[in-house]
Amino acid sequence: MAGTRPPIRIDFVSDVSCPWCAIGLQALEQAIARVGDDAAVELYFQPFELNPQMPPAGEDAIDHLTAKYGMSEEQARQNGEAIRARGAELGFTFDMDRRRHVWNTFDAHRLLHWAGLEAPAAQRALKHALLRAYFTDGEDVSDHGVLARLAAAAGLDAARARQVLASDDYADAVRERERHYADGGIRAVPSVIFDNRHLVQGGQPVEVFERALRQLAAGAA
Repeated sequence: MAGTRPPIRIDFVSDVSCPWCAIGLQALEQAIARVGDDAAVELYFQPFELNPQMPPAGEDAIDHLTAKYGMSEEQARQNGEAIRARGAELGFTFDMDRRRHVWNTFDAHRLLHWAGLEAPAAQRALKHALLRAYFTDGEDVSDHGVLARLAAAAGLDAARARQVLASDDYADAVRERERHYADGGIRAVPSVIFDNRHLVQGGQPVEVFERALRQLAAGAA
């Protein structure tokens, strides 16, 4: 049992438009479930923008991948299929036919920051809602109407969500968090930071996250 051990702090640095972040979160949460009462955890979601200069209209997903990473269209589709299969193994649905566009995610990060101030459980629910909206349902996660609806589905106040989105609320806070992790050397996501000092990067298998949690729990005993 975790008893009086201090909770393990987990900062999950990621972007809404990052498929490996969806995979990494699924694996991390399954690891947390496996560890159960052997370790108490506190999970926080931190912002990272893969495409901070993405215009409001977004870009075609295949065009974006081929231009940014220098891959062919066929390679981009093969990569998408590998991601879809990996997600299916973990219970996450990637619909590559619907996910035809890449959107700017800054406002989604502002909403996540606000949700974290409201309640960690609401922030976690919103993160899942955003990932499903983008990767499963192919929705525009830069659209304020979509974001307000997802906030309400996560148990947050939709009217307040719309107020946040219509303003510049939390923009400076999100940029400060992004600078903080960039200054700390974070260049790729997902980056999962345990207790502010142990880093696991990428969409790792469940076993990797489980081992990290058990080692930290044993060290805190």
